[in-house]
Amino acid sequence: MQPRERDTGASWFERAMRASFWAVMMSVLMISLSLSGCFGGGEDTLDVEPDEVDAWPYSVVAPIDTGINVYHVHFAMNETYPQWLLDGLGVTMWCNLTQEGSWTERYEADRSTCWDNITSQDIVWFVGTRIIGTTPDDETDIPILDDPSDGHGTAVTGSVLDANPDAVIFFVEGFSDAAVLAAANQPLVDIISTSFGPIGSIPVPGIEDATKVAVVQEGKIHTGASDNTPSPAVQDSTAGPPWSIGISGYAEEDDDQKETMSGSYPDIAADWTQLLPNHDDIDGYHVTSGTSFATPRTAGILSEVLETLRGTGMDYGSGASEERGGFLVNSTNSLQSITNSDLREALNLSAWYPSFSTWNPTTGTLPISPVAPCTQVGWGVVNMSNIEPIINHLDGTSEMPQRPADVVACMDANQQIREAYWSFVT
Repeated sequence: MQPRERDTGASWFERAMRASFWAVMMSVLMISLSLSGCFGGGEDTLDVEPDEVDAWPYSVVAPIDTGINVYHVHFAMNETYPQWLLDGLGVTMWCNLTQEGSWTERYEADRSTCWDNITSQDIVWFVGTRIIGTTPDDETDIPILDDPSDGHGTAVTGSVLDANPDAVIFFVEGFSDAAVLAAANQPLVDIISTSFGPIGSIPVPGIEDATKVAVVQEGKIHTGASDNTPSPAVQDSTAGPPWSIGISGYAEEDDDQKETMSGSYPDIAADWTQLLPNHDDIDGYHVTSGTSFATPRTAGILSEVLETLRGTGMDYGSGASEERGGFLVNSTNSLQSITNSDLREALNLSAWYPSFSTWNPTTGTLPISPVAPCTQVGWGVVNMSNIEPIINHLDGTSEMPQRPADVVACMDANQQIREAYWSFVT
């Protein structure tokens, strides 16, 4: 498996920001917050239900990738997670990170109290950040932390938080079934995002068995990156299975057209080029491109939708467990409860096709064809502008119209091909 990334010199990026704060602080402060090091904490199951004192609508996203730079300011927060959330996510260890010095100095200062103690059985909360992480593979050089020679996972996770700055991150290091299952089997996770797969979308087995558990069995959303080639996404083990949302890229910074080096006939296309945090410093950013980042951006968008709808429905839980009736939004008032399929249908309805007229032949993109654009970008483009229509549709404020018959027929054919192919493979 390989990360799906392509660096670029593109300079445009509009970082999605909004001012938002937790509804309330937890009622009891954790006495170890001012100390440095790792401390035991939490059980493997949720012992208590959130009450009116410390409950708020939240959403949990699980990026699965190379590792994450927990020292970067992009992941910092002033608030603290309540104990019931840490318990629910199975946290076994807290790491209080050093706050002074360079990246290297901080890492070296924390080795003996944090990094050298983490095992594949641990789920770690990095205090003062939005990151709860785990590494199910014992063979990694530095558990959870993005290795100095990499950086892919840091950028991927940064993209999630650019779309939803309040998302709770359950980060899993790894490129395997075991990594996906670590998130699939976590009841509080809503969305799993994977940005790796076989080069060229060659039809070989990948993580499809594990993502099927996550979506079909556990009711979660899976966003999977198509390859950074024009190859069809249908047979891709990350983006192709019918239970997954396969994502390609569009050139939002240039002319709103199809990125040539991006999978074809996916579910949707999303922002290809973004400004994302560095993996080996404290506050640096770089511009990078690829389906690797279009995919977690979509996960963040869906997370923002869930969080807002949970607020409307007075739902202070997460995931789609049996205890929640299989609902991603388990409403306690007049809002209709919402499943994986409801959210996916609304995403498809909200997608749109850019006009051919905006194509600039000097940018290296493919023009969106006026005939069967679905074979290029699936249901169409999804970005931050889709959030409000999706929310309004699902909360009953303003129903989105059905897509044209030719688009529906094209994407129905896509789904049927995928169902036939993947039912044979799996």
